[in-house]
Amino acid sequence: MTPSDNSSAASSTPTDVEADRNRVRIFDTTLRDGEQSPGASMNMAEKLELARALAGMGVDVIEAGFPIASVGDFDSVRAIAAEITGATVCGLARCNDRDIDRAWEAVQFAQKPRIHVFLATSAIHREHKLRMTRAQIVERAVAGVRRAAAVCKDVEFSPEDAARTEIEFLREVIEAVIDAGATTVNIPDTVGYAMPSQYAAVIRALIEGVPNIGRAVISTHCHDDLGLAVANSLAGVEAGARQVECTINGIGERAGNAALEEIVMALKTRHDYYGLETNIKTERLFPVSRMLSSITGMAVQRNKAIVGRNAFAHEAGIHQDGMLKERSTYEIMRPEDVGVSRTDLVLGKHSGRHALRDRVVEMGYTLSEEQIETLFHDFKALADKKKEVYDEDVAVLVEKFMGDVPAHWQLLSLHTTAGTSVLPTATVSIRRPDGEIVQDAAIGDGPVDAIFKAVERVTGVHANLHEFVVRSVSQGKDAQGEVTLELEVESGESTFRGRAASTDIIEASALAYLNAVNAITTRKERGQVREVVGRPGAGA
Repeated sequence: MTPSDNSSAASSTPTDVEADRNRVRIFDTTLRDGEQSPGASMNMAEKLELARALAGMGVDVIEAGFPIASVGDFDSVRAIAAEITGATVCGLARCNDRDIDRAWEAVQFAQKPRIHVFLATSAIHREHKLRMTRAQIVERAVAGVRRAAAVCKDVEFSPEDAARTEIEFLREVIEAVIDAGATTVNIPDTVGYAMPSQYAAVIRALIEGVPNIGRAVISTHCHDDLGLAVANSLAGVEAGARQVECTINGIGERAGNAALEEIVMALKTRHDYYGLETNIKTERLFPVSRMLSSITGMAVQRNKAIVGRNAFAHEAGIHQDGMLKERSTYEIMRPEDVGVSRTDLVLGKHSGRHALRDRVVEMGYTLSEEQIETLFHDFKALADKKKEVYDEDVAVLVEKFMGDVPAHWQLLSLHTTAGTSVLPTATVSIRRPDGEIVQDAAIGDGPVDAIFKAVERVTGVHANLHEFVVRSVSQGKDAQGEVTLELEVESGESTFRGRAASTDIIEASALAYLNAVNAITTRKERGQVREVVGRPGAGA
């Protein structure tokens, strides 16, 4: 495709960027720069789900991907562009015809499309990567922007490694691309090298030294190699930038990008200082952060600003005393403002039924009085083992009421022996479906393997262990360990999941295995499964 092929091509008339100087546009590049973070790859369904969440949160621009990079990336960008409304959908392209045409092909049906073209400008990139002169850089940048502007009225240009580019040359490039049709000029600190005062000085130099700068929005794009991505971005905003490129949880190349949630809440919390607004619905920050963590498997560190688990938790006695008297003594933001339900005030062994019932209702569960009584008994037993009982612990206790699998087999007691010079053994006492109590023992490669074999001997249910995962439910050395496992029967045609939690992961393993066995038993009773002879094989 060539630009002239599109009869509906919009003119490159610049937008009126002076109309909204008190608002900072949020440009989210989680789906492009963020996905380049090792281990953060997403499939199309995951990208679409995250794009919907970003649009619902109020993000102004969603950089959906790099269409020329792969067929999968192109398809994802095109799918997002076709579905998302409200937010601008952007595709990245290098300053060459193939990239730009491919980007336009991907975003052309968006409600608000944007093409983002880039070309490195710093001396180190010119000499070692591009092997181009200054004049060639300007010529290539202008040609790329013109080609994009011929089909798309919203064009962004990024001089890659701008923070290390000679300021007089950066001014020359920026002036030329704005004349060519760029409506946003992005100033990347590509390798996270700049200091806040230096980065702000670059933005000011462009505002003061580029004659046509008023025809474009100035954007920041800062990396976190020295831990300064957010600080540099805010310094750029203070100097006059009105778009910030950032990612959820700060994911991205190497040490990552500026964290969206930190940028947004800094502007909101310190509105007295910046006097600037964003369109972000801040109560969606925490849920979207957790969504990204779930999709990518990249956990948020506990002490992460805004969305970390400890961001609104108070343990020190002095802090708790201050919080009880006046929240603002130790909290500069309300947890509700970022989507966290409340300040973390934990339940303990002295809590009563009413406190537990209130917390369960607050968490969104509906339980009968009989279930509350059972839950309270389990809660007290857990509280005697743990110093603090968190919402996550309560959720695990409640979830046993959510299943529809009858407890055919019930674990009554468990004993294991293991060590470096001891043969691992397990003895179990289990109540059968007919009420009879049966005891048996087995040896294995480890205590968990021995437990599974003992349970197999008692129940007569044979299955192959396909998956075995242990994770901490909450925080602290006394946290509950949650075990999730998957058993396969019918030569892998049917799988059954089991899950359980306990402060003792050996006990949790036994309960999770028995949970899966009960599911198999239920299906067998209905004639829906044939078991396969095999060994659990969990050498743990």
